[in-house]
Amino acid sequence: MPPYIAPLLNKPARLRVVTGMSGGVDSSAAAALLQAQGFDVIGITLKLWPQDCSARAEDKCCGPQAVTDARAVCHKLGIPFYLVDESASFQQRVITYFASEYRAGRTPNPCVMCNQHLKFGALLDRADQLGAQFIATGHFARTEPSPDGQRTLLKRGRDARKDQSYFLFSLRQAQLARTLFPLGERTKSDTRAVARAAQLKIADKKESMEICFVPDNGYRSFLQQVGLAHKHRGEIVDQHGRVLGHHDGIEFYTIGQRKGLGLSAPKPLYVIELDAVANRVVVGEGAALEGDTFSVANCNWIAFDAPPASLEATVQIRYHHPGTPATITLLGPARAQVKLHQPQRAITPGQAAVFYQDDVVIGGGWIS
Repeated sequence: MPPYIAPLLNKPARLRVVTGMSGGVDSSAAAALLQAQGFDVIGITLKLWPQDCSARAEDKCCGPQAVTDARAVCHKLGIPFYLVDESASFQQRVITYFASEYRAGRTPNPCVMCNQHLKFGALLDRADQLGAQFIATGHFARTEPSPDGQRTLLKRGRDARKDQSYFLFSLRQAQLARTLFPLGERTKSDTRAVARAAQLKIADKKESMEICFVPDNGYRSFLQQVGLAHKHRGEIVDQHGRVLGHHDGIEFYTIGQRKGLGLSAPKPLYVIELDAVANRVVVGEGAALEGDTFSVANCNWIAFDAPPASLEATVQIRYHHPGTPATITLLGPARAQVKLHQPQRAITPGQAAVFYQDDVVIGGGWIS
């Protein structure tokens, strides 16, 4: 028996929930709300940063300051706090994935992978060890039973500006069925009010909007600093294969990029394709970024076990994308073709395409 379980065994029989604590306002408010609702709350912070990233992650949601803040919140609330080292898994599941996607000419979404494997996977493992029925996070999303009671549905958060359901599309039924989202019906201002009412010092803490392990959103320099990408010269070509210039590596470019190409042309040029095999960056005018058909792989279906052969949905092709109507046609159990009713700009391989019907996440996959 792990030594940290023993002190909990004699507590009154209440529903126990393990809450992921990032040291920020949202997760802290979530813990305070659950405690007020009568849950037996345990706070856990996952130590995610590798040792060589700890200095750069100082002010991030996985950094040392986050641990200090999360511990202080739990102390104020009078709930147990544990720090769990998941840095090896984070390195493999998130950072290595992050780098390999860029090297393959795709643009990764590390938050989705972190949610699936760590924030929900590792938290559920700890919940089982601690005898907790549920886990909880500070995500702005909602769950509810399906009409037949056989599944757990994932829905957008009530606050459209803060909705984070896009990042949760890959969660499985076993994860969703045991997850609580205390902030799902609330706004960001509500959460700060909850934190102030609980007299938590982090009530006015600034939000971190960047990738937690990348300082100043500078992923190019990060990849080089940690030795996961190296400069290697290649050609920048137009759509006809004519060489217009040279680059230092396709992993330093993203679809839709305009700045930093080092090219002179009568009209603005954008990155429209990254060819990993030929080590080429393909550029074109803005119109070449428009597209209406793409395929998705590794689909996860939340609303049903087996989706129909064809269905209509609203598709969100990146986090801040407003969504657009589309027809989704199955190509296999975990693959589909998406036909947008209106062309969209910069459909990017490696990003998530998430499918909605009204505010219900029916599923999603990775743009391939």
